[in-house]
Amino acid sequence: MNLENYFPVLLFILVGISVGVIPQVLGRVLGPFRPDLQKNSPYECGFEAFEDARMKFDVRYYLVAILFILFDLETAFFFPWAASMRELGWQGFVIMLIFILEFAVGFWYIWKKGALDWE
Repeated sequence: MNLENYFPVLLFILVGISVGVIPQVLGRVLGPFRPDLQKNSPYECGFEAFEDARMKFDVRYYLVAILFILFDLETAFFFPWAASMRELGWQGFVIMLIFILEFAVGFWYIWKKGALDWE
């Protein structure tokens, strides 16, 4: 096993960590630290907070969010398919038509079940 092939991955990880950590460390070390009552007060749209920030959301919000992620990921499969359409030939075309049919049936099902209705 040749470990020098993994050097770009290690370099990418180190650069990513340093881009995230170095600005925070510089801000903590070089930035002024002068807290006062005004800076430490909660701020919400220009007036004092009137409700608990940890309020509960309706479960339909999470359902719509999960469905969005699901269909967003499924539509991401269209791009590589379109890019390699010539190499895939008719077999790839038929397989993608089956995928699109499954995609449409799933979308129709959640639509009819009312999962996308927001009341």
